[in-house]
Amino acid sequence: MDYQSIIRTIPDWPSPGVSFKDITPVLADAEAFKQAIDEMCEPFKDAGVTKIFGAEARGFFFGTTMAYSLGAGFIPARKAGKLPYTTVGEEYSLEYGKAIIEVHRDDVTADDRILIVDDVLATGGTAAAKSHLIEKLGATLVGYSFFIELDFLHGRDQLEACGVPIHSVVQYQ
Repeated sequence: MDYQSIIRTIPDWPSPGVSFKDITPVLADAEAFKQAIDEMCEPFKDAGVTKIFGAEARGFFFGTTMAYSLGAGFIPARKAGKLPYTTVGEEYSLEYGKAIIEVHRDDVTADDRILIVDDVLATGGTAAAKSHLIEKLGATLVGYSFFIELDFLHGRDQLEACGVPIHSVVQYQ
């Protein structure tokens, strides 16, 4: 499927010089969304994934659907202070500062085989923070699956040290 003809590019959003890749037209197109989920799951269908780890908000769209498709649970990674129970967090860098991502401590066990999912791989900071959380909690990372990868930001470079598959459906040079 030609996803690039469906993905809407919004110039200068959220700031000048940025070309935002809007995935909402893919989500609204039943055939495109189903195929995107299938393509994101395919490399991991026999990996024994027990949980999908997705970050708010767009990672929830793909992550929950992929969890259903793979017969796995879903772990919502949220901004600091948004989860009501005992959490564990990881700080990571943003272009404009730092942020913390958290999960409920009891959502992950040492027996879990976790797939990190998100809509876009940009600089790799959020995905790397999620992999550090998985490591802290003693689970096994089986891979990363992204809908879009912005190759020119070299986010993959930050993740390759984990030694697990990194899959993306759509690449922008």
